[in-house]
Amino acid sequence: MLEVSHTPPDFGVPALACDCHVHVFGPAERFPYWSGRGYTPGDASIADLLALQDLLHLQRVVIVHPSPYGTDNSCTIDALQRIGPRSRGVVVIDPLTIGDAELARMHECGVRGVRVNLESAGLHDPKIAQTMLEQVAARVAPLGWHVQTYTTLPVIASLADAIMRLPTPLVIDHFGRVPAAQGTTQPGFATLLALVKSGKAYVKLSAPHRISTQPDCADARPIALALLEANPDRMLWGSDWPHPGGQPGAGRSPDRIEPFNPIDDGNALNRLARWIVDPGLLRKVLVDNPARIYDFT
Repeated sequence: MLEVSHTPPDFGVPALACDCHVHVFGPAERFPYWSGRGYTPGDASIADLLALQDLLHLQRVVIVHPSPYGTDNSCTIDALQRIGPRSRGVVVIDPLTIGDAELARMHECGVRGVRVNLESAGLHDPKIAQTMLEQVAARVAPLGWHVQTYTTLPVIASLADAIMRLPTPLVIDHFGRVPAAQGTTQPGFATLLALVKSGKAYVKLSAPHRISTQPDCADARPIALALLEANPDRMLWGSDWPHPGGQPGAGRSPDRIEPFNPIDDGNALNRLARWIVDPGLLRKVLVDNPARIYDFT
C-alpha cells in the first residue's frame, strides 16, 4: 500500500462519480519499462488504486497510460481487464504502425482515447505537435474515441485552428498547464476558453498542484471557475493518482526509482466540491461529462 493518508469525502459524492485520471505502474518484473523513458516509477498497484477509489466513493475510473511504458500498453490493458466495466482506458500508440485489429481489441477492453503526451516528451514545437495530433486523431476517429494531450498553454493556443479541425474531441490534461499565478488574463487563456466554449475541447480540472504556487491551490480556483463558466459540459476531474511528476526542484533520471508526490486525494476531491457549490454542476463534472466522453453505460 502506498504510504499516503487520504481525507474521506466531506460531501455527498454523487453515484457513478468518476476519477478521470489515474495511472497503474508495475509490477516492474511483469511489465518492464521502456528504455527511452524519462523517469522510473515505483509500483502503484490495482489493489491500491481500488482501495483509494472506494475510500473516495468513486465508482468509475479512467486509467491513463503513463509515459515510462512508451507505446507498450500491456500494463494499462491488464488493469482494464482486471477491473472490468467500472474502468475505461486511454492508451499511447504509434499511429503509423498500429493495426486496425489491435485498435479494435483495445476498444473491447474499454479503451476510449489516445494520449499525446507532448509535455513529458519535451515537445513544444507546434508544427510537430499538430502533426502528431492529426495522425492519431485520424486513426481513432472511426472508433469514436477522443485524443488527449498533456502540453502547455502556448502550444494549445498556437494549435487552436488545427484543434477545431480534428475529427475527434480533444481532452486537455491538468488545466492546460495554465500558470495559475498569472491569472485569467494571461496570453493564450482566452483561446483555451474559446476551445472549451465551442465544445471541441474538454479540460481536466486535475492536479492543480502542478500549476499552483499557493497553499491549497487557492490561485487555481479562478482558473477553474473561468473554465467552468465557459462550458460546464466540458469539464472533468481526475486525481492524477499515484502522482508521478518528480519532486519540486529535483532532477529526473531513469536510473533510480522516483518517489511519487504525497498528495491527499481526498482533500483534492473536497476542494473541488468547495469550488463547485452547485450540486447539479458538480454532478456534471463528476458523472455526466465522464459518462459521455468515456462511453460509460
